[in-house]
Amino acid sequence: MFKTLIQFWRGKDFLQSVLEDFTGILNDTEDMFKAVSNKLIRGEEQNDLKKMIYTSDDKVNSIVKDIRKRVMSHLSLKPMIDLHVSLLLISVVKDAERIGDFSKNMLEVDGMLEKQITEPEFRDWFGNIDEEILDVFSKTKTAFAESDEKMAAQLWQNEREIVQKCDGIIAKLSKSDLPVNQAVCFTLLSRYFKRITAHLTNIATSVVLPISDLDYFDEKRINQYDL
Repeated sequence: MFKTLIQFWRGKDFLQSVLEDFTGILNDTEDMFKAVSNKLIRGEEQNDLKKMIYTSDDKVNSIVKDIRKRVMSHLSLKPMIDLHVSLLLISVVKDAERIGDFSKNMLEVDGMLEKQITEPEFRDWFGNIDEEILDVFSKTKTAFAESDEKMAAQLWQNEREIVQKCDGIIAKLSKSDLPVNQAVCFTLLSRYFKRITAHLTNIATSVVLPISDLDYFDEKRINQYDL
């Protein structure tokens, strides 16, 4: 059903415009995540990183509000037309907005650290989680734009693996002898990595779930994709 709907939307100026703006939000939040990760892990700081992150976050928030306003105005004029996709868009733009918020929170953690993390130290605790999440970004955009149901289901599996990794890191941190500052910051990063992945997966799995079940992909559904 989603595939049929998205093909229908692409022929309609209003919804096509909204979908393009939504794709722009995903691109902006991916850039935010990548820039903050590079600063945290490698000490790479582009000029005015904090300004860039907060400006991007404000831009994302503004576009999200604009999308909601346009969708609600559209529905007020044609309440029974495009209802499914309109409700879906209102849901997924909130997920995209939260990704931006968590990327901003990651930058705040960087400011809390009493000493810069070295890349080997980060890898010891987190492995390649930043690269895994960037792969989720890429696949989420493809799954949503192309209504690729099998890729969406695969991303749900990827999310579970990242969630288990983050939970394991937090359990390990609770028993570590790291300085308090570092242990707290690493715990926060684990939570933010987990939540960013969850919001991306919510967006991807919107192509296979009814509105009532968004955010609740389950084992029963994933089995039908023979992954």
